[in-house]
Amino acid sequence: MRTLALIAVLALATGATASTDYLRNQPVPDLMQVLPAPPKPGSPQDLDDRATFRETRALLGTPRGDMATRDVTDDRFTVFACAIGRKLDATSSPALARIFARMGDQSMVGRAKDGFAVKRPYLKDDLPICEPKTAHLASNGDYPSGHTSSGWSAALILAELMPDRATQILRRGRQYGESRYICGSHSRSAVEAGYMAGSVLVAMLHGSAEFRRNMEAARAELRHGASSAPSAAQCTAEAEAA
Repeated sequence: MRTLALIAVLALATGATASTDYLRNQPVPDLMQVLPAPPKPGSPQDLDDRATFRETRALLGTPRGDMATRDVTDDRFTVFACAIGRKLDATSSPALARIFARMGDQSMVGRAKDGFAVKRPYLKDDLPICEPKTAHLASNGDYPSGHTSSGWSAALILAELMPDRATQILRRGRQYGESRYICGSHSRSAVEAGYMAGSVLVAMLHGSAEFRRNMEAARAELRHGASSAPSAAQCTAEAEAA
């Protein structure tokens, strides 16, 4: 899973491990009780999900479809570079990297996926999607979207750290979630639930004193640290896609 792979890379760069997650050994909400239930088969919401999936297949190969393909990555530094107006990485921004590496949700989303057990949209309508149809993807439930939860939680954290760029950051976080149903890997209802799941995660993180201390360190780092401009080609492509 790309999220886990990114966490492993950041952990190596920052000295963090899974055992140091901010929420380790802490109770986390049961998303099956927090989130609205996924649409019932044949309901208006379910019909809308299926129509959205079929209609967005036409976006594959367009600039917006290409953006959705790039967004399959869960590299938060890359995803938000244009929104924050600078290029960052784990070396130049170790405090921020430490936060990203330690904000695991303790399988909160995974348990909800297993409990709701909703099949991904391409398993109901066999049409192309923007990423490989692997066995892992098929076995990993649709609802809620883990990518959306990850991206939206990162957007909320970055917007808090960089309030002068909050509009651009939150807009990009919303687009990142939309990429999941444009890709075809998730339904629109799963993406909407993913936004809520990401908000739940950030609310829980703020209960950690260590997280709050690390946020202050990251805020100072972003205020005074060196940075370079993001890729002009990436930012132009994102602007055209949006």
